[in-house]
Amino acid sequence: MGEFPVVRYADADGVFIAFEVRGDAAIDLVRVPGLSGSLLSPIVDPVFGTVWGQFAKFSRFINFDRRGLGLSDPLLVGGAPPLEQQAADIVAVMDAAGSDKAAFYTGVDGGPVAILFAAMYPERVTALVLNSTFARMFRADDYPIGFDPGLREALARDLRDHWGDVDHPWGEAWFAPSRRDDPTFREVLARLQQVSAGKSAAVASVAIHDADVRDVLPLVQAPTLVLCGPENTMFRPASEYLADHIRGARLVLSPAAEPLGGSRPHELAALVEEFVTGTRSHPFDSRMLATVLFTDIVGSTSLAVRQGDQAWHETLDRHDSMVREQLDAFRGREVSTGGDSFFATFDGPARAIRCAQSIVSAANRLQLQVRVGIHTGECEVRGDDLAGIAVHVGARVAAVAGPDEVLTTRTVKDLVAGSGINFVSRGTHELKGVPDLYELYGVAP
Repeated sequence: MGEFPVVRYADADGVFIAFEVRGDAAIDLVRVPGLSGSLLSPIVDPVFGTVWGQFAKFSRFINFDRRGLGLSDPLLVGGAPPLEQQAADIVAVMDAAGSDKAAFYTGVDGGPVAILFAAMYPERVTALVLNSTFARMFRADDYPIGFDPGLREALARDLRDHWGDVDHPWGEAWFAPSRRDDPTFREVLARLQQVSAGKSAAVASVAIHDADVRDVLPLVQAPTLVLCGPENTMFRPASEYLADHIRGARLVLSPAAEPLGGSRPHELAALVEEFVTGTRSHPFDSRMLATVLFTDIVGSTSLAVRQGDQAWHETLDRHDSMVREQLDAFRGREVSTGGDSFFATFDGPARAIRCAQSIVSAANRLQLQVRVGIHTGECEVRGDDLAGIAVHVGARVAAVAGPDEVLTTRTVKDLVAGSGINFVSRGTHELKGVPDLYELYGVAP
């Protein structure tokens, strides 16, 4: 069995994320964890020790426990939603480990987080390896693969009943099919789950499975390797979808590609090593994933006429100060302002939504009404400015919003799954000057 890891902690806004660094090669490799597989895994499962040990031979291997799991601090009530929160935690871990950029390896429910991170921070991701994972877990009208959404409660119940169960541990039939004939595997899997998360934390973590990062896939710039077992009926369709929708991605169907490493850990590590070390450097283009927020005072023209020039200018000054205070509080970045409107960006959509809600409330205290539009999508970076279709969409969404309303696109709604933010459908809209129709959702009070 493996030795106890040398654990360090990264401070992610007051929450401490446990991580370790193995090896000293020139290439950094970050493992984005899923629900199973904590820093303590090699102590109970030698397969993890083998894979991670091989990783540390060709890289400086940076491994961590997800917030709320393993040796990291528990989830905080009212915290950011899983995807956005975990992307921010990766930044904290990389900074604490002194890593400016790295290759990424992940699997199962760590996949959506790694994909989102690669789109948000393209300059920090040199390569991406996705092992048995997905962009969306449950089927939809436009996504005929994955689990039946009607089984969501049954799956959660099965997880609660069997997580860490020494007799019938959760997922024993599909986590590592090649190890099912090993008489010790059931006990090993149970212990692996026990050191990874408690039952309640495991059940709470499945909120990420409602996330949908399909719209993000075209924005992944890093060379991408998608791995999956050829007989894996659960993950193969989702893996093929990823390979089809990430630019230049390569799909490799290998018996070594199992979520828990399988019976061929050396082969799995060799696949990752070949891809990561053989990747040549390439320039990043100016695209990135960003959340844009637009605000506008409702009825500003009539207010200006009613108040007069001097009083209206004083009102605008108070409004502008208020908006900037809220942007600072929620780590938004002001891009531009004109008249009675603001254009700002955020690293994640949940923070943008909460900022928008605060702006609406603060505006009411100033006896003003504002409308807010939020969209997450591909933006073109031009110095300190942003351009592109996503910016136009955000502005048009704000124009559709009603007084005191925070209106978002479906992309935003999908990305904040599990955040506790509730939405009300506002139907499908044609946005002026923007191709295609957009499903819009109002943020419930």
